[in-house]
Amino acid sequence: MNSRPLHGIRVLDLTNVLAGPYCSYQLMLFGAEVVKIELPGSGDLARHLGPEPELNRAGVGASFLAQNAGKKSVELDLKDAGQRAVFEDLVRGADVLLENFRAGVLARLGFGWERLHALNPSLVYCAISGFGQTGPMSQAPAYDQIIQGLSGMMSITGTEDTAPLRVGFPVCDTVGGLMAALSISAALCGRNRTGEGCFLDLSMLEASISAMGWAVSHYLISGVPPEPMGRQNVTAAPSGTFHAADGPLNIAANRQSQFEKLCRALDRADLITDPRFADREARKRHREALDDEMNAALKARTAAEWEEILPAIGVPAARIMSVPQAVESPQLAHRGFFTDLPFPGDGTRTVRASGNGVLIDGEPLRPPAPPPGLGQHNAETADLVARWRHPVAIADEAAR
Repeated sequence: MNSRPLHGIRVLDLTNVLAGPYCSYQLMLFGAEVVKIELPGSGDLARHLGPEPELNRAGVGASFLAQNAGKKSVELDLKDAGQRAVFEDLVRGADVLLENFRAGVLARLGFGWERLHALNPSLVYCAISGFGQTGPMSQAPAYDQIIQGLSGMMSITGTEDTAPLRVGFPVCDTVGGLMAALSISAALCGRNRTGEGCFLDLSMLEASISAMGWAVSHYLISGVPPEPMGRQNVTAAPSGTFHAADGPLNIAANRQSQFEKLCRALDRADLITDPRFADREARKRHREALDDEMNAALKARTAAEWEEILPAIGVPAARIMSVPQAVESPQLAHRGFFTDLPFPGDGTRTVRASGNGVLIDGEPLRPPAPPPGLGQHNAETADLVARWRHPVAIADEAAR
């Protein structure tokens, strides 16, 4: 951990469930010390979420275990005067404070930006919320599916017959968490120049619309509203999901050279000179006819066979995996993507924690410890306060 870029950065994490914990998990993987501040007796709501009721009742639900490895847990009630004082001491020594309450909740508890900045002028404070801290929707509650709907994301997911559909995982929470981690990292870099912290007001709605990329920019620039394309790629053809002899296969022959190589591999070189498929725009106009020709030819082999043949000639292609198949990929094993950690309070099983796809100098970023039990580090709070004190604060005390 000492060699990681965020080693020495101290994060107070007041977040719940996904967007915030996913953000602080990324910061932890990059070396930050993350202390979860949890409500006494209940803690992060994710502790009680997951497919196994027994784990949920024990406060170690799968949803919590997924993105809280390597963190510490301290219980504090910010409505209690004595515990507020402890929190203030932690704020004075922290580099980052992260929360995802509804807009204004932390301020109503007495810890708005002005107060936090007075306690620690170098603090980077990041508030994640559904719609941001200002505006007509700032007080509206938001979950991932709400943001998916309001962003337009659901309207273009599925086919003309099935849309709107929810993306199969909480993509807006995840995008919000990633944008928060990026913003915090940038703010810490800026602080190195100025010595001053800042207030980051992150809107999951805005982050999600930003992440939709071409679906939004094509409308903003060209005035063309996106439509649900199902298993097809709107920008090219043949590019999407096709049917081999035994199941589905993704192919992305987005370039002219790739299309021509694909046609030859399918023993359909005649399609290269067919006027309907002569160039990218023609292929997009005649997408359905081209898909029919592709699927008929692809039936000659299995998806696994095509996965061997097509990438070897420079045509991107791969089978469509289930989640159980995907996590057992030899590629992930080769890069050390997963880490097996002791299960909290149970030595008979393990927790398999994800990395984030980044290797530093050839080494994967692994969590150093399992997810914490609720309040597991309460006894270390005084030590944290002492260890986190900034040199400037110590000098001020000595001057007084």
